[in-house]
Amino acid sequence: MIAINLNNPIEIRNIGMQALEKTLGRVGVVKFLQQFEPGYGNYTAEKYEAVEMNLSEIDALLNISR
Repeated sequence: MIAINLNNPIEIRNIGMQALEKTLGRVGVVKFLQQFEPGYGNYTAEKYEAVEMNLSEIDALLNISR
């Protein structure tokens, strides 16, 4: 057993995350943590509000940061 300082929340979090990753793997940790985030908004309605872009417009946006 590892000696853990229970008064140090950062240490508790780091050791807990290591235990989760060892048991569930990285993808499993993400899926586990997603259970505690309820999300927000209305994806069903918002997906129709997205601006449609063609490939030239997407390429131009990607090249702005270069």
